[in-house]
Formats: sequence, structure tokens, C-alpha cells
Amino acid sequence: MIVPFLGLVAAVVSLWGWGFRWTDFALLFSMYLLTVLGITVGFHRLFTHRSFNTSKTVQVILAILGSMAVQGPLLQWVALHRRHHQHSDGPEDPHSPHHQGQGISGLLRGLWHAHMGWMFGSRPNDLQNYVKDLSQNKTLQAVSRLFPLWVALGLILPAAIGWLLVGSVSGAWTGFIWGGLVRILFVHHVTWSINSVCHVWGQRPFKSSDESRNNAWFGILGLGEGWHNTHHAFPTSARHGLWWWQIDVSYIVIRSLEAFRLAWNVKIPSQAAIARGSS
Repeated sequence: MIVPFLGLVAAVVSLWGWGFRWTDFALLFSMYLLTVLGITVGFHRLFTHRSFNTSKTVQVILAILGSMAVQGPLLQWVALHRRHHQHSDGPEDPHSPHHQGQGISGLLRGLWHAHMGWMFGSRPNDLQNYVKDLSQNKTLQAVSRLFPLWVALGLILPAAIGWLLVGSVSGAWTGFIWGGLVRILFVHHVTWSINSVCHVWGQRPFKSSDESRNNAWFGILGLGEGWHNTHHAFPTSARHGLWWWQIDVSYIVIRSLEAFRLAWNVKIPSQAAIARGSS
């Protein structure tokens, strides 16, 4: 989990000025921000938990951006996450880190399984049962089926923008590398860490039936998703960082959509519910 980030920093330092430009940084940052928001605001808070409502156009945009994060088609992602919540940290949880043995070796095996090892196993047979609502939406079905197209677009787009900004093939190549491949690496390890790190290390300010934790590092890197214990205590809340100092970029985006009347019925737990849920 740590080595890819250190490798990324080392690559940036070593290539700065000849293999890494300001345009590459801008593409890496912007594509990271857009595709992570596609997961956090779109796949997670909108489609999985219905924490707010929005127009069909915004739904499609968020679904496409989430698909560009290369974490699987929309319907599959939502089904797996809903199953995770139903069985969180239980034996049937698709990616719990807590059932791989005892001691240090069990912890390491659990972290590997929760982070990415679970993806090498077979998918549960009942996933379709978790997305009966979304399966009735033909537009979202089409977006989900076109997943390979959105993955390709997420690689072609930064390459094309790099070509336009730099005016050469080298701009397209570095745009493809940094805004495409490196961005996917970064997005994957940050979002996968919500499954692994945020079920092992952090604080538990709220009562929950699992081992979910609030982790400030991934609260920032994950654009609000790292306030994971709060999310498991209030799964339908559009806001995961409930206190002013808990940075939640995804919620800021949702509130911005609401300000422009592009989002409505934004769900937030009441102060009474927060008080009852405190551990």
C-alpha cells in the first residue's frame, strides 16, 4: 500500500523537467480528482446508498467517471458494496481483513485479502439480487455494459489533452502515462485502502457492528471516504466527515450540486441521531 505511493513520488522527482511537466501534474491531479469523485459521489453515495437525488444527466456523467477509475462495471461495483454492508466484517463480507488467521501473519494475509486479494476469487452468485433497482434503469444498464469503452476513454482523454497542451507526441505519451496509467495506480490503492486500512487502523467514534475506522489520511486522500466508521454508522448520509475539521471533498461537491439545483433530498443524520450513535 505504501510502496506504490513512494514509487510515484520517486518517479516524479527523478523525471521532473524532462519526463514530467506541469501539464503532466495537472492531468494526474485532475484525472485523479474526477475519477475518484466518480467513485465516491457516484458509485458509492449516489448509486449504492441513495444519499441524494440528481438528474439523469448528472447520473450518467458520474457513472462514466466512476467507470474510468477501472474498478469494475457500475452494477457489479454497487452489488459488491451493498453485500459488504450487509455482511460487514462477517464471513460473507467480500473483502474483510479479519478472517485470515491470527497474529502478524494473519493480519498481513487479511490486509492483502481486503486490499486486492479478494478480487482474484470467484464472485458471489447472488450479486444480481443486490441491484434490482438499478437493473430496471436502462440508461444505467447501458453505461455499465459499456465499461470497457469508459476505461479506454479514461486513457485516451489525458493523452489527447497532453498532445493539445504540449503540441507533440511526447505530450500525448506522458499524458497517457501520468493522467492514465499512474493515475489508475494511485486511484486503486487509495480506494482499496478504504477496504483494508480503514477496517484495521483508526478511530471508532460511533457504534457499529463491524471494525470500520475513521482514518484521517484516507479521509483526505479518499476525498472523504476515509471517515469510514462514520459511514458505517450512517450509511445513507451524504456527508461522511461530520465535524468541521474532517475534510470531505465529496460532500462539498454534493453540496455544490445542491446549490446549483442539480442535487436534492441530500441526506444528513440529525444531531440527535449523531448523539445516539456516539460510542
